[in-house]
Amino acid sequence: MNMMLASFPVYPKPFASVRAEFHTQQSSFLKFAPHSYPLASKILVKNLPYTTGETTLQKEFSNFGKIAEVKVAKDVKTKRSKGYAFIQYMCQDDAMLALETMDQKDFYGRTIHVEIAKLGWDDYGARPRTSGPQKKWTLPEPEQEEVVDCWY
Repeated sequence: MNMMLASFPVYPKPFASVRAEFHTQQSSFLKFAPHSYPLASKILVKNLPYTTGETTLQKEFSNFGKIAEVKVAKDVKTKRSKGYAFIQYMCQDDAMLALETMDQKDFYGRTIHVEIAKLGWDDYGARPRTSGPQKKWTLPEPEQEEVVDCWY
C-alpha cells in the first residue's frame, strides 16, 4: 500500500517575522472592511429633502475629502428616503471638516444637521455584546461591634 503522509508547512523564518508578516497581510485585508475606518470618520446628515439621492450627497460632500460610502436611509416597504443619510469618509479629518462646514447649512431648501454617527449594528457586525448578567459580589460582613447604650 502506498500511503501519502500529510505534509505540514514548515516555517524556516523565526516566529516573530511570521507573525509580523501575518499582521501586514491582515491589515491589508482590513483596509477594505467597513470597520477599519477611524471611529469619528462617519457622519450623520439629518433633515435632508426626501428626493435627495446618494449621488447628490456624494457630489456635495466629496469636496471635503475622499468618501468611502454613502447610505441614504430608506423605508423598507415604500423604498422612500427617511430624510437622513450616513457618509463614511476615509479620513477622520475630512469628516470633521465636512461636519464643521455643512452643519446648519441650506441644502436644497432645507437646513441640514450634521453630526458624528454613533457606532451601531453595521460597525460591530452584530449587536454589541455584553459580558453577561451583573455579578453578585459576596462580601464578608463587617464584624458586629458591641453597641453601648448611653444614658445621660
